[in-house]
Amino acid sequence: MSFETANRDTALPWSTRTSNIAHFLSRNARRLGDRPAIIWGDDRWTWRELDARVSSLAIAMREDFGIRHGDRVLVQSPNNNQIIEIMLACFRLGAVWVPSNFRQGADEVAYLAQKAGTAMMFCEHGFPGHAAACRAALPDMVGVVAIGNANFGPSYEALIAKNLGKDMPNADVDRDAPCWLFFTSGSTGRPKAVVLTHGQLTFTIVNHLNDLMPASTPEDVSLVVAPLSHGAGMHQLTQLAAGAVSVLLPAGRFDPAVAWELVARHKVTNLFTVPTIVKMLVEHPSVDEHDHTSLRYVIYAGAPMYREDQKFALRKLGKVLVQYFGLGEVTGAITVLPRHDHHLEDGPQARVGTCGIERTGIQISIQDDDGKHLPPLASGEICVTGPAVCAGYYQDEEANGKAFRDGWFRTGDLGHMDAEGYLYITGRASDMYISGGSNVYPREVEELLLAHPALKEVAVLGIPHPKWGETGLAVCVAEEGQELDEMSLLATLHGRLAKYKLPTHFVFLSDMPKTGYGKITKKLIREELTARGLMPVLEGTS
Repeated sequence: MSFETANRDTALPWSTRTSNIAHFLSRNARRLGDRPAIIWGDDRWTWRELDARVSSLAIAMREDFGIRHGDRVLVQSPNNNQIIEIMLACFRLGAVWVPSNFRQGADEVAYLAQKAGTAMMFCEHGFPGHAAACRAALPDMVGVVAIGNANFGPSYEALIAKNLGKDMPNADVDRDAPCWLFFTSGSTGRPKAVVLTHGQLTFTIVNHLNDLMPASTPEDVSLVVAPLSHGAGMHQLTQLAAGAVSVLLPAGRFDPAVAWELVARHKVTNLFTVPTIVKMLVEHPSVDEHDHTSLRYVIYAGAPMYREDQKFALRKLGKVLVQYFGLGEVTGAITVLPRHDHHLEDGPQARVGTCGIERTGIQISIQDDDGKHLPPLASGEICVTGPAVCAGYYQDEEANGKAFRDGWFRTGDLGHMDAEGYLYITGRASDMYISGGSNVYPREVEELLLAHPALKEVAVLGIPHPKWGETGLAVCVAEEGQELDEMSLLATLHGRLAKYKLPTHFVFLSDMPKTGYGKITKKLIREELTARGLMPVLEGTS
């Protein structure tokens, strides 16, 4: 995958030209100029001010650093107004935004910089080691700009001030022009750089507005909970298109009480996060201390939400939950389970375990190992096609060869669809294990275990077994003030699972290892257990 389409000096063919995503900002500045675009603590920026700052930054990037169409621009920063401005300045220039997970180490971010072929970098003041590591990895990088008070590069705010008042038109872009390198979480190895384009993201923005947050308007208010470098960045673009204001959480550790206070103060109407954060929000006492009746959409994605957690959230918040299933490679847009399909009571209508139906404009196929399309209720790999699918992985033809087959993107997730088109995810292909010749899907076991009232979180892994090939290891975290034991957990499963599916080993932790985005991944749990000497090694295995 190259950036040739983004480096054309000739006029774009009429058939492939598309609107630059930064045009949403231009439109808002004209129509909603004095309305707030971003609120962060006591600071707020109107749409007109945001547009002016983005133009000023884009001019500095072009004139001071020589950034042009297709150049990659790395950002190492937690959520703030600057990361949004940099994203939009990249789009305005026709450059490519490359956000890192700010919780990654310096060497990890240096790898991203090398993989992307970064031309310049923006780095928040708290990460001088990251700036140094990226400079060492890419000595030809034209510069590092410091966000905040730091001496490792020119001042971000000085660059903004230098060109305020100057206009910068949005670059002409091709529908397939890259604008965002979205790095995967690397759950099965080194992160891969997913190429997202102006045309693809424009489709996904419209899709999000239609399927996740219908009837969104400039009256809406979004609380930014998750890191903007990944799924929340896509959610941010949706707010941009709607003209809705975004409220940023204070810097530092996530505090549910602060989040609920902001919901009440700003009459927040939507937020996007992962199931573990929804669980934290609704189980915290502050949920009952602040008015949250303004909420219309609480959108969760990135991992399954267990049924018991789903029901608790519905009792606390009402019918505001919206689930979507997707990957970075499909910019999140595979399925949606809308508000009206979230039911508090179990039964046929609840369709327990589903992640919803195909998103508008998206088609799903359940396929076997040879690419054969399987009928309803048959299990196989979830494959998808449609305008939300990425252009491929940057400079990784091996990964592209594995991920695409006959025009279908292979998600690596296993599942089935029912006769009405509702999708059920069994788990990652890499999570499934085989015990005594039979497939075991951890999600099924985890769902049942969570019916235990003292169990807060659980992850089931397959580990080597001398007789059965593999067996189940349940990694468990108890609710605060509660105690767990192996026998009571097994009693929860008694009569509800075949014997070969029952975990034979249990490990109890005080906290479940999670990624920087709050997701539970089996890879990270294995690494943590191994590092702490907690991974069982059964006699006769190695």
